[in-house]
Amino acid sequence: MNRWQRSVVEIQTRKRQVNECERAQVALSKVTACFQQMSTSLGSNVDGSFLREEMEETRTVAHKICSGLHRRLLSLLMEIDQGQEDKEQVERLWVIFLSSLENFQQDLKKVKVLQEIFPLTQRKDRQALVNTGLAGGTSEVAARAAMVQTPWLSVEETEGTDLKTHIEEIDVLLEEMLQRVNVPLWSVEPTQEAWVEGSSTQGVGQEEDESLEEMMEVEVVSQNKTSGCCHHHNCKVGCLLCLLS
Repeated sequence: MNRWQRSVVEIQTRKRQVNECERAQVALSKVTACFQQMSTSLGSNVDGSFLREEMEETRTVAHKICSGLHRRLLSLLMEIDQGQEDKEQVERLWVIFLSSLENFQQDLKKVKVLQEIFPLTQRKDRQALVNTGLAGGTSEVAARAAMVQTPWLSVEETEGTDLKTHIEEIDVLLEEMLQRVNVPLWSVEPTQEAWVEGSSTQGVGQEEDESLEEMMEVEVVSQNKTSGCCHHHNCKVGCLLCLLS
């Protein structure tokens, strides 16, 4: 059944689901970024029970987002038609989600190793922490992670897992994603050109390049001029050419 045969309700429902997945992917990027930032403090003098608890809560939020986003994207891709206008959009989300999972898993593995090296199960374990000179804590980062919301967290709950199980679950999830959906990574095109941030200042960059070229121009010093340091204001090379003349 093509797009024109679908009812208005079905089209609107699918569009809403795609928009929800986009917002969930943004939320996942924010949460995993906070988790990664907090993980850099493990084993340092600011490490402690508070950091471990906040990281566990942040990891739980990321787990819920991943579970919900995986199910919804998989459902959208399984029922997608060749001529569907959001096909490229959904496939692009799928590839971004795949990359996010791989990066998040690497952070989880690093955290697992650091927590084993610095268990902090007893008060004396703090003596093994490395004094990096850090001050304060990671409460602001944890607060940013706690404020992240997704379209379905309020109505959907997933069973929590420990760190080791979470890493293993991502392995299974990645394998399932690659096997159940045929989306070649090289076939997904970006929505904007690379380095688009610098394209708006292209004119400014050209002016800077031109001025740099002017500064690098070597003026031929006439042989009839006297040697020594040139103090003329038009000399762009400075005293270096004067010394070499």
